[in-house]
Amino acid sequence: MASSKLVECVPNFSEGRDKSVIDSIAREISSVAGVTLLDVDPGADTNRTVFTFVGGPEAAVEAAVKSAVAASRLIDMARHSGAHPRMGAMDVCPFVPVAGMTMDECVELANEAGKRIAEALKVPVYLYEYAATRPERRSLADIRSGEYEALADKLAKPEWKPDYGPATFVPAWGATVVGAREFLVAYNVNLNTRDKKLANEVALSVREGGRAARDAAGNLVKGPDGKNVMVPGRLKNVRAIGWYIDSYRCAQVSINLTNFRETPLHVVYETVKEEAEKIGLRVTGSEVVGLLPLEPIALAGRHYLVRMGKGEGAPERELVETAIRSMGLDSVAAFEPGKKIIEYTAKAPAPLMAMTVTDFVDEVSSESPAPGGGSVAALAGSLAAALAAMVGNLTVGKKGYESSWKSMSDMALRAQAVKDRLARAVDEDTEAFNAVMEAGKLPKNTEAEKAAREKAMQDGYKAAANVPMETALACVEALRLAREAVAGNRNSASDAGVAALMARAGAHGAALNVLINLGSIADAAYVADMKKKAAALRAEADAICAETVAAVEAIFS
Repeated sequence: MASSKLVECVPNFSEGRDKSVIDSIAREISSVAGVTLLDVDPGADTNRTVFTFVGGPEAAVEAAVKSAVAASRLIDMARHSGAHPRMGAMDVCPFVPVAGMTMDECVELANEAGKRIAEALKVPVYLYEYAATRPERRSLADIRSGEYEALADKLAKPEWKPDYGPATFVPAWGATVVGAREFLVAYNVNLNTRDKKLANEVALSVREGGRAARDAAGNLVKGPDGKNVMVPGRLKNVRAIGWYIDSYRCAQVSINLTNFRETPLHVVYETVKEEAEKIGLRVTGSEVVGLLPLEPIALAGRHYLVRMGKGEGAPERELVETAIRSMGLDSVAAFEPGKKIIEYTAKAPAPLMAMTVTDFVDEVSSESPAPGGGSVAALAGSLAAALAAMVGNLTVGKKGYESSWKSMSDMALRAQAVKDRLARAVDEDTEAFNAVMEAGKLPKNTEAEKAAREKAMQDGYKAAANVPMETALACVEALRLAREAVAGNRNSASDAGVAALMARAGAHGAALNVLINLGSIADAAYVADMKKKAAALRAEADAICAETVAAVEAIFS
């Protein structure tokens, strides 16, 4: 199945006034296949533009490098001035994990991008945050100290040798800082007051930096260094202030959440509620500024469902809706998931899964060879996983099954992931088949063209075999889930049995689609390995299905 890895890249360029320059850089980013440009935010006073785009790992690096090359032709730092700190034409370029990415993988991307930019432009490049090669370079502010104007002297010092590129001052460019960091969520919580001071009081209580300590007489407490002693706030990774928004006619606690994995979004919301109530205030909702990944919203949805006595294994759409309602994310402005959640804005089209059931069945029955058995097998497996999740959700909260609530909730959560994976494969199988058909249309007039066509055909056949192999593997996972579901709500035992039968059909169907493509593949070792895997999966599917159906029938008897 296609990779679901998604990374955000947020390059900042030292130009915020010349629209032609900004548009040229935007075009370079958008020209890279697999990249979605989400936002272009220019500032005239800062003379700086922040570009935000997402894509797969390789595509994100390519877009970052292409945008840097474009900027090198268009921006002259020797003539630059602006309110924002800066040291280079492409001043900073962080990679941020969004979905299916680890921070270590983003560090690798930062190194690859930094190296390529340095080599292409012969300019100095530093690495920061998680990609930093030494502690004193972790902070962007530390690397950028002195800014562009101090760069020539800084580069002459051994301790400021760049991580990539020459230790040479390039007047037109300056230097670039590339790194890997966590996603920053801009988040505001609404209060039932217009008093900015009260909102700031709440902010001081929740933010990591806290507030200045005072003695019994109300005087500031000073440390040995003469600085104020600070009392930390309740939440790590949270920066917050209080302010008043006239258009909303309410005060807000304005928050930057720098690590939503360590401090979940819903924890921020609930903590602000607690602190607001201590001083007689009520929280009336909240808003996300800009975009955010799906993960913090899904985590919030699961949290609130559990508080309702339900399981965590709800469909993604329900998780999102629950989070929106529970945190009042649409209280002052519309929260449209398709526009606010990064994964949705960059989601690949899935024309088959977007069809009605009637239209899909009609399309399968038509004379077109795709969608065919591979897509139907994937759909069968997806339905099997969906049934397993249903049984789990029908068990959680039901009297008499208390001992199974946790295991069934966990099973339903895993089943939702398998269901979604197989749902994506419905379209991926057809895409793989179409790729083979396109390769067959390539020209074959010369020996070079024939060789290129043959390679494309072989690559296409392998892709057409790999997709159903992944489908078969996922269908066997769905079978295991169906087997677990038998221990759930007895009134839904037949649903667990149907899940097993559907998953078995999906596994066998996918395996057949693997085998039919192997006949066209010249790589004998690959063919032998795939045949062996397909046979093993079919045997395992049969065994688990038989065991599951027998267990279901035993319940009936």
